This record gives sequence, structure tokens and C-alpha cells, in this order.
Amino acid sequence: SREFKVAGAIGCCASLNKKTACVAETEIGLGGTSAWKMCSISPSTSVSVFFEVTTQHTQPIPQGQLRYTQFQTHYIHSTGQHRLRCTTLAQQWATAESAAENKLGPQGWMEVASSFDQEATASLMARWAVSKAEGEESFDILRWLDRKLIQLCQKFAEYRKDDSSSFRLNSNFSIYPQFMFNLRRSQFLHVFGSSPDETAFFRIYLLTEGTISNVLMIQPSLLAFSFNHPPGPVLLDVSSISPDRILLLDTYFNVVVFHGETVAEWKRQNYQDNPEYASFKQLLEAPQEEAKELMRERFPYPRFVDCNQHGSQARFLLSKVNPSSTHNAITGGGGGEIIQTDDVSFQTFLEYLQRLTVQS
Repeated sequence: SREFKVAGAIGCCASLNKKTACVAETEIGLGGTSAWKMCSISPSTSVSVFFEVTTQHTQPIPQGQLRYTQFQTHYIHSTGQHRLRCTTLAQQWATAESAAENKLGPQGWMEVASSFDQEATASLMARWAVSKAEGEESFDILRWLDRKLIQLCQKFAEYRKDDSSSFRLNSNFSIYPQFMFNLRRSQFLHVFGSSPDETAFFRIYLLTEGTISNVLMIQPSLLAFSFNHPPGPVLLDVSSISPDRILLLDTYFNVVVFHGETVAEWKRQNYQDNPEYASFKQLLEAPQEEAKELMRERFPYPRFVDCNQHGSQARFLLSKVNPSSTHNAITGGGGGEIIQTDDVSFQTFLEYLQRLTVQS
């Protein structure tokens, strides 16, 4: 449709420099073209395409009109056949404020908010940030991510001016700040401790995999196994560490089985080999079986880490959890676990976000 134009694409592709009437002046990623090429393509291949609305405010879009986007994929099949696949999308525009002006009103913004996909947005922002990281300093990218998050909260959050306690986010946006917090701390933007090859490896798979895998790379999943509760997800926080609990962390690239201090001591004394403690043996086996299922179909095959609390390899888990208890600020959670870091916790990050959002 002529109301919007393509600003660029981000993924494992290269520009064909095909300038047409549907190319926007703004460039995001590989812009200035409406065609790209890839060396290979599979059912799981993912590319992010960005668009810009170019219709002027004085040129209103008729109520109920649909916008159309068509993707044409030319490829050579494994049989040697040249094939063309066309994918056409039809989507509705948000309601304008009036029939005479192309500007969103309260109803239009409510429609945008109700259709907001925070997982897909986190994946897009991560790819955009990685694309910018090729030519900009990480400090500038972190500031840019912060500005984008503040602008989104100012537009969609509910709050009273200069009153941070009144700050509220709709459920469609509730997890998005947490995604941005973990993205800021991820190996995609902080390259210290990673070789150039490792950094390129991480970033390539972020640009290649789909939304579900991208979200897992940005914010790992954490499962807990214990005698007191059935296995289930827990907060990605140092407070989830407990001496009598086993944690299973999945970062997509690493799968970590973390034994609490008490469980590790029982394991060292070989209680699992005693028939009287068959339940303890089952507790030890459950996260191992779950880890095998996670790694079975994944490519590239993740690194498996089996570690104990206070052990050297516990760093694989401690580097990913929210540092709510550090040597500077002890909250009393985490089974006595303290993280040696100068990073702020998510709670501190959220307090600053609320303060900057509501300020006049």
C-alpha cells in the first residue's frame, strides 16, 4: 500500500540495492532497497522488516481501509526447481482522531495498545540494537534503548505527572521493561569476556532464530525442583536460589543444572545411592531429564553445565539472574547468596524508569 514504505531489513541477508517507489527515506538495518538476498533459507529462517508510515496528516486514511504487504520469495528448491512464493498480508489501520486528519486519537491508541506484542517487540529491538552495535559504541546503544523505553512508557503507561507511585502499565506491556533490562545486561551488547568470534556467533543466531528463541536468549527461563513444591518456573532472581532447591537455567546457548548448597552436600555423601532415599534420587534425575529434552532438538547444541552453589561454574547462573542482593545492597533473599556486581537490580531500574517517565 502507498501509505507506508519499507525502511529496511535486519537479518542474515544482503541488500540488492533495488530502489523502488515503496522504499522509505529512513533506513533501519539494510535500508534503501526493497529486495534482499540470502545464501540459504529454511523453515526456521527469520528476518525482521521495518516499515515507516509516510502518509501526511493532511491526507486521511478512510475508516476501515486495509493496508497490504506482499513478500515475494524467489528460491531454488533442493530438487533444482526455481520457485516463487508470495505471502500477502492485510491488516487494518488504527482509528484516526477525525475523518479530516490522519492522526491517532484515544480510540486509535487503545487499539495499538491492545494489539501490542511485547515478545515480538523485544526481539525486534534486540536485533535493531545489535545492528546498531556494528557501528556504534555500546554505551550509546544502551542510552538509545533507555530513551526508546521511556518514550513507550510515556505514551502507553497510566500515571500522574511527577508522581511515580501512580505509574501503571497495561498487561500487554508489563513484561517489556524486564526484557529491556535483561537485554542491556546480555552478551549481545556487553562484549567484555567474549572473543570477537563468540560475539559474532551469539549475534548471528539472534538475527536468525524466531521470536520464541530470541526471547529465551534475551531473558532465560528458570525452573525449580524441590521436595516442597512441584517443578515449575520461578523468578530469574538471586532470591530463587535456595540450599534445598535445584534450579534449571536455559539461556538457549547454555543449559545449567544448579544444585543448592544442602542438595550438593547430600549428593556428595551419595544419599542417592541409598534405597531409603529413592525420592532424593528422583529429585536429582528430574532436572537432568528435563535438560535432555530441552537440548534434544536444539541447534546449535547447547553447552551443558552441572554445577553446585558456591562452585566455580555457578557463575553461569549468577551472571544471568537479577542481582537483587549484592555486596552493596543485601535484601536477605537468595538463601544467603550474594552477587559481586555493580549492576543495578531490576527494582532499581524500574524505579528510575518510573521517575523519568512521569517527570514534567
